Amino acid sequence: MSSRLRELQSEFGLVERRLGDPAALANGREYGKLTRRHRELLPLVTLLRERDGLETDLAGARELLADPDMKELATGEVKTINARLAEIESELEVLLLPTDPDDAKDVILELRAGAGGAEAGLFVTDLLRMYTRYAEGLNLKVNVMDANESDLGGASKVVAEVTGDSAFRAFKWERGVHRVQRVPATESAGRIHTSTVTVAVLPEVEQDEIHLDLSEVRIDVYRSQGAGGQSVNTTDSAVRAVYRAGTPDEIMVICQDGRSQIKNREKALVVLASRLAERERAARDELERTERASQVGSGDRSEKIRTYNYPQNRVTDHRLEGEDKNHPLDSVINGALVPVVAGLARAEKERQLMEMADQDGTDQDEGTGRGGQYGAA
Repeated sequence: MSSRLRELQSEFGLVERRLGDPAALANGREYGKLTRRHRELLPLVTLLRERDGLETDLAGARELLADPDMKELATGEVKTINARLAEIESELEVLLLPTDPDDAKDVILELRAGAGGAEAGLFVTDLLRMYTRYAEGLNLKVNVMDANESDLGGASKVVAEVTGDSAFRAFKWERGVHRVQRVPATESAGRIHTSTVTVAVLPEVEQDEIHLDLSEVRIDVYRSQGAGGQSVNTTDSAVRAVYRAGTPDEIMVICQDGRSQIKNREKALVVLASRLAERERAARDELERTERASQVGSGDRSEKIRTYNYPQNRVTDHRLEGEDKNHPLDSVINGALVPVVAGLARAEKERQLMEMADQDGTDQDEGTGRGGQYGAA
């Protein structure tokens, strides 16, 4: 672990030097990448610097143990320093766990009504409001790019962009099937209905990440439409981008959030590329038969991840256990998702630590008396 930590510390120094380079300042994309990497490495480097300082203090305290007048004080200081050093080692171990390379990216958020008809459409708008408030609390911005609205105030589909610092890290746990149990406003008998909404969270891809052959994309331009067919723009600014139209590989994206046809075209192509990238990642996962398909963040949309039970004022995240599993619905639906997300992040880190421990145990077994190359003959 020590060599890897020093490598990262050296990288941090390189990033700091490059951040002061006028050429990097002039390149917005490169500067953005450097600042994100600086934020990622800063907690680790801060701990390393604290550890180095404590090790120096520890050496001085141990020297004082030989002085009868200072022994008692030095003994207490050695104990305190050793305890903090142990904590730092644990914290560094967590920081060295694999991170999602998409965490720093912006997000394409897709909400689609599932089972439940009009009630599912109403819950789409409830979730959109929840996510908007959650994003605002994290200084993220949500911009609706396309919505198939209904006359009842719901929507069969909403596509939005979430931008800001580490948007994907904040939203990646939301992908999957969300189930709501409540009495619909149109239910006269007071019966509880169950509806579902599918949430997809796509990290926005950058231009150099995936090649989108524009010869395979058909671009249609038309007048933007609001709920009930009412025109919301006076110009033909809405853009429909269709990848490999009429084939099994077809992907369709609509963007009509702005009055600029050029900007809508650019954004539609970003969403199209993000969906294509997700499709390719899913194909690789299937081919390699990894465990990602059964884990949080795998992109498996058929999995029921959370239930919103209105009669009991309870949100249950089915990926969690114990106290982390249940939360008050009135808080969560108003955007208080941080405790839920924190629980999911903790569970993921615990899983990674267990896998690391299992791997270390396997490596030791292979190197000792269980058939490893250094085992007894």
